[in-house]
Amino acid sequence: MDVKTVCQQAKAASYSLQALTTEEKNAILLAFGEALKARMKEILKANDEDLAEADKNQMRASLKDRLILDDKRILDMALSLVDLAALKDPVGQVDETWTTAEGLHISKIRVPIGVLGMIYEARPNVTLDAGAIALKTGNTVVLKGGKEAIHTNIALVRILQSTLKAMGHSEHFIQLIESTDRAATMEFMTMKDYVDVLIPRGSERLIKSVMEHSKIPVLETGAGNCHIFVDAESRETMAIPIIDNAKTQRPSVCNAAEKVLVHEAIAESFIPKLHEALKDRVTFKGCGRTLEILPGIEALTEEELYQEFLDYVLGVIVVKDYKAAVDHINQYSSSHSESIITDNPSHAAYFLAHVMSSTVYHNASTRFTDGGMFGYGAEIGISTSKLHARGPMGLKEMTTIKNVVRGTGQIRK
Repeated sequence: MDVKTVCQQAKAASYSLQALTTEEKNAILLAFGEALKARMKEILKANDEDLAEADKNQMRASLKDRLILDDKRILDMALSLVDLAALKDPVGQVDETWTTAEGLHISKIRVPIGVLGMIYEARPNVTLDAGAIALKTGNTVVLKGGKEAIHTNIALVRILQSTLKAMGHSEHFIQLIESTDRAATMEFMTMKDYVDVLIPRGSERLIKSVMEHSKIPVLETGAGNCHIFVDAESRETMAIPIIDNAKTQRPSVCNAAEKVLVHEAIAESFIPKLHEALKDRVTFKGCGRTLEILPGIEALTEEELYQEFLDYVLGVIVVKDYKAAVDHINQYSSSHSESIITDNPSHAAYFLAHVMSSTVYHNASTRFTDGGMFGYGAEIGISTSKLHARGPMGLKEMTTIKNVVRGTGQIRK
């Protein structure tokens, strides 16, 4: 099916989806979960095809991890649908009300955006997350996954669509553009008459391409060039485990730490201890001062200061103090997540106030930047833009505002 037809179908179906009650939407989500469990072998078979292609193309292990599905991951996906169904539906919520001098009663009410578009890479879990979150919030969705996960994505969407059809609903609530051609992606980004917002998830290159070419408004989800600053007034017993977790737990995700900034006063003692703790798992790269402390490691280039490694690679930079750390982060960060490790509350307060990223931490791992970890229960992406939504985007962020005005015959004078 061609791209335009898919988008037209999504637009037409959006009105019937918006008419569903919360109870009806929750019933669909629960049925999705049961269908995933019942058709697990079908999903795994499709995933095996994608994994075979990944091996053939020598996909990096850290990226392949995002692609892999197994029994546990599918069961977790099914369980996430139960959790999503239990969350409060934001549609219809009243944000605020007031009465004007003319006696007009105005309410700001949460309503669906309409049609969501998703462009993403090698992450079949996004297919389910986006479809389920869109449905819960009354939005239809058009998905454009990467070729790396095409067989898995097709299997998942067909399961969701057959479930919708069996329950008497439109299959067009959730659709997948199955073509893996770049031309299909470029055409998708021109469908502004049918798609209300486009959300990219993936590499910095993908996100940049969408931002440059899309005629549809884009909710930017930035790459994760995340930083951790270790202040002079910090404890090694806290700092090293936090960095270890932020770098090595899942290096291929956007909230993994890519750079560590170290206060110059403790650099000579702290950096060797950090290297000793991580050297068997992580490749270190450093600035000039770091190279003096750790001779033999690779130099960190200017280009790499901006780079999201998505691998077991860590850049280490020595800075003058916490203010210099803030300046460095604001220059090189992708505005995702940054953390300061310090026992000095004034240093922490300055860092939290002046770092311009979507999420900032004091004495905690950047790995917590996640809708589930934040208590949102669900997440469609992590926004690094300053418009509409910022940080993890949950259910509320997939709605917009309608102004409802009630009068008693007023006319403007």
